[in-house]
Amino acid sequence: MKELLLSVLAGIIIGVTFKFLRLPLPAPPVLAGILGIFGVYLGGMIASSVFKL
Repeated sequence: MKELLLSVLAGIIIGVTFKFLRLPLPAPPVLAGILGIFGVYLGGMIASSVFKL
């Protein structure tokens, strides 16, 4: 749970910093980003179970 809170806090700090500097956010569009992250996680889980890593 601590890692989740630290991740969210880091994301908020980065988001505020980028907006303050008037830079584009370093993230893909919301739905595409979420699906991409899910795909990477799912691929890792599949590889772990198939190859017993």
